[in-house]
Amino acid sequence: MIFLADPQLIDPHTYPDRPWPLSTLTILHTDNYLKRSYILLQKSLHPDTIFFLGDLFDGGREWKTFHGNSEDPEWAAGQRPKKEQALVKTWRKKYGEDFWLKEYSRFGKIFFKHWNDGGADPGIGQRGRKIIASLPGNHDLGFGANVKIAVRNRFQAYFGDTNRVDVIGNHTFVSVDSVSLSASDVVQPGGNPQEIYGPVEEFLKNIQSLKRKAVARELRFQRGDVLELQQEHKVSGLETADFEHLPSLDPGEASHSFPTILLTHVPLYRDSGTPCGEFRERWPPTPPPPGQTQPVIPDERNAISLSRGYQYQNVLSYDNSFRLISTIEDVVHAFSGDDHDYCEIVHKDKENVREITVKSMSWAMGVRKPGFVMLSMWNPVDANGAPLGTHGGGHGAATSSGPTAASLESHLCLLPDQIGILIRYGVLVAVTLLVLLTRAVLTPFLGLTPFALPLNYSSYTSLLPTSSKDLPHHRSRSSEEAPHLSRSSNSSTSSTSSNNGTNLAPRNTSSRTRSVSPAPGGYGLPPSQARYLPPLIDNVKNAWKEDDELENFGSRGGIKVERYKVETKTLPLTKAQTAIREAWTSIWRVAWVVGWCYLYLARYG
Repeated sequence: MIFLADPQLIDPHTYPDRPWPLSTLTILHTDNYLKRSYILLQKSLHPDTIFFLGDLFDGGREWKTFHGNSEDPEWAAGQRPKKEQALVKTWRKKYGEDFWLKEYSRFGKIFFKHWNDGGADPGIGQRGRKIIASLPGNHDLGFGANVKIAVRNRFQAYFGDTNRVDVIGNHTFVSVDSVSLSASDVVQPGGNPQEIYGPVEEFLKNIQSLKRKAVARELRFQRGDVLELQQEHKVSGLETADFEHLPSLDPGEASHSFPTILLTHVPLYRDSGTPCGEFRERWPPTPPPPGQTQPVIPDERNAISLSRGYQYQNVLSYDNSFRLISTIEDVVHAFSGDDHDYCEIVHKDKENVREITVKSMSWAMGVRKPGFVMLSMWNPVDANGAPLGTHGGGHGAATSSGPTAASLESHLCLLPDQIGILIRYGVLVAVTLLVLLTRAVLTPFLGLTPFALPLNYSSYTSLLPTSSKDLPHHRSRSSEEAPHLSRSSNSSTSSTSSNNGTNLAPRNTSSRTRSVSPAPGGYGLPPSQARYLPPLIDNVKNAWKEDDELENFGSRGGIKVERYKVETKTLPLTKAQTAIREAWTSIWRVAWVVGWCYLYLARYG
């Protein structure tokens, strides 16, 4: 079994001041981190069961429902933080049931979709694999008297009963909606807390019967018996019918029970300064003074603070904590969430129940190394549920162990330090830019081969006759003899024909008044467009090679043909200009490759 706590999908409630696109990138990378971690968890560990310990969403309590009142009560006015007070109207207008359904779909794409990535077959002795996400947190429903009934009804409709009993691995797991239970602590004027905590009270009232029924059903499954209730087939009159001894799925108080494990989102009460142990990341234990071997007690920095505020309370009240342990009975272990960091204590005043507060699995919840808790269970029993001998085993996180709950062992598993990864990427980007800039600066001084192409321009000489004075007077050549050569003429108004009768394309007025010379301004183009002529001139150059044929043609036509000359010159650049061009070219070439790789990885996670 694996416990996952506080994924708290990032939404507009998480960072209301974070602008686009930073907010979108935060959601993208957080979802990708959760998905990659979850897929790795499934493929590497292939758990039989996964329990979520609440706070599936960050702003789930804020998004209004289609039915029911989800507004804050009048007595709660002004309790919100100032930042939220300015945004409540916008949230109510912009985010509703449709938005919550999209968030539910988003949760499913991360966790439900990849449930079978490691295989669909359960482990030995299990009737099937389970994923249970019905335990609510204060970010899902609110806390105490601020819980909204309509929001809770929506949560239960999609995730299941918030109070439930499950038998897994011959252990009984009792999930309690502790955020609603906390409404019994304080009675708000004008409110109706009974409507909030009433279902939890009813569940706790019947918890012993529910536990026995769940165990009996599991034993019937293991024996291969019929799971349904068997009624005796006989006819009785109303006077003789026995209504006091009707068949029941409850085997009675004399039946065997399994070790009970309590699941709650909010941790149980403890004295102020109760240390959480060496595996707490943000605030490790205070080093003891010289000569002291025992941990420092009380240790305020290593402990969960006993504080509360709008829609949260770090621990349950003492009365509710004690009542849970005493009412549920036989509790050997408790698991909770909410704090985002790891904490492990033994409640000596509550029957020595060991409680582990599970780390958040999201890197956006204030811990550098997110994590989860893996629980291994071993409790062989006979057909009636009696334990089969004494079985060893330890219990605790990492290397810790304890004398209680020998039928299970827990282990803290850490996930990658995403913030550290981003820091290393940032350092790599800085080093890359430094290397490219250094090379760009050294290129003009050391004569290195540049990445940037040089800036060139070309000057072109005449190819065709530029004026009538270029034509020799002793001999002329008519257009019939050289039909493919156009001559400059301002008086010609009609097309010419060849001796064989072939008609040439007519020329309009604008074409007659343009110069045919490709000299500066080439073919009637302005000087600024002359740079685009090289392909045309190259074609002409190939057709008018300076060989015997060209000389013969020139002599036959009596036309003076100038040689084709192209002179390429490099624009002079200063060393500073060269370095700037080199830096831009090299950085751009690296940036677009890195950008495409980043977009691909971000898209497909």
